[in-house]
Amino acid sequence: MNRLLVALLAAFDALIAAAVGVGAALAPLTVLWVLGLGGTADWAALWPASVRLWQLGQLVPLQITLPPEYLTATGLPADAATFTLSLVPLAAAGATALFAARSGARAARSGAWVVGVASGGVVTLAVAWLLWSTSANQVVAVSTAAALLLPVAVFAVPALLGAIIGAWRHGDDGIIDALRIRLEHDPRNREVAEASARGLGVAVLGFVAAGALLLAVLTILRGGEMVALFESAHVDALGAVIVGLAQLAYLPTLVVWGGAFAAGPGFSIGAGTAVSPSGVELGVLPGIPVLGLVPTVASSWTLLLVLLIVAVGFVAGATARRRLLDGGGERDAVPGAFARAVALAVIVLGGAGATALLAVLASGSFGPGRLAQTGPSAGPVALAVGAELLVGAAIALFSPVRRGSPGDRAPAAAAAPASTAAAAPRSTPFPIADDAETAPLDPLDLDPLASFGDSDDHRPA
Repeated sequence: MNRLLVALLAAFDALIAAAVGVGAALAPLTVLWVLGLGGTADWAALWPASVRLWQLGQLVPLQITLPPEYLTATGLPADAATFTLSLVPLAAAGATALFAARSGARAARSGAWVVGVASGGVVTLAVAWLLWSTSANQVVAVSTAAALLLPVAVFAVPALLGAIIGAWRHGDDGIIDALRIRLEHDPRNREVAEASARGLGVAVLGFVAAGALLLAVLTILRGGEMVALFESAHVDALGAVIVGLAQLAYLPTLVVWGGAFAAGPGFSIGAGTAVSPSGVELGVLPGIPVLGLVPTVASSWTLLLVLLIVAVGFVAGATARRRLLDGGGERDAVPGAFARAVALAVIVLGGAGATALLAVLASGSFGPGRLAQTGPSAGPVALAVGAELLVGAAIALFSPVRRGSPGDRAPAAAAAPASTAAAAPRSTPFPIADDAETAPLDPLDLDPLASFGDSDDHRPA
């Protein structure tokens, strides 16, 4: 595939990602306007609102200034007229990241991943500028630099990661292949890179899985409180659908909160609040139905949740160790302390860094006043996750290797056919033991002309 086609496909991916994001905000707002307020849709109001929601999903903070008429009608205090909304619905950012990662991986398979990533980033920048320039309004404002650069980062960074992984797997005849060849030629580093990457992937996915599991359990245990908040809001069917879609957009954010709770530090819903296994301190919460899942008390048993992250570290270390053993070649080439220490460092430091990034993305301002501090704190979460991954992964990576274990049986089994073939004579593909008894063979008529007419006429006298 030539570079021009790769650039065009990457540009198309960027356009589709932006169109899907804006459409996902515009469609429910249009339905709400038409069915809820009656009449035709006011595009002068719907378009800026949809663009602002898309920008919030791309990590762009929104500066909200409520008009005095609204404050008078709702009875809100004057100090609540201006606030920042920066708590991101990670479902929107995650959808863009998936589009971008697939685009980068396809560009890598085509051998032009640099062109693909650059093309997607440039088109995303152009789309972000077009949306920013057509969505000015007096209620919700954004910073120009954030509105232009953050959407590009949300697309370009996952596209680059997808391209690097794709180039590593399929080759690119460039810097990634050169790096891989250099690593594979060094006996100390062989398979260490892939083993470490697999372990890191398991660690990050395990943190997310732990948060999702905890959220599912809380939904079962405290679903009644969420339903009660829905009922107390007195919304009609259309309003319930809109509220449900908004909460669904924040579902990945809540999953990160669950992972932070399982790790130990927990999260906050406003200044001076804390929700963690060691204790829960809550003030007055907004009447958002999904917040009914937040536990109001902590039990001593919830401290055992940290074992979930320790177990994640053990699985990550076991995955890396299995890869190191499978790639070790002969049984005597079982990777030593250096290779295991590198894998352990990547799992611990990379896992802590990834969870810190998730904590940053899942925190921010959710309203005026004390709601300006919402979500987990990146530093404590990274420190706790790193320590727990260290315990679990170290146990898996540095526990003694048992003879005959699945990890070191595979190389020996792979080497067995070669040694057997070397011992057998070349002219005998299936060697027969010397003391084997064989029956005499009946003589065969190998005359090639026996099946053509009268064979006697063709035989020499």
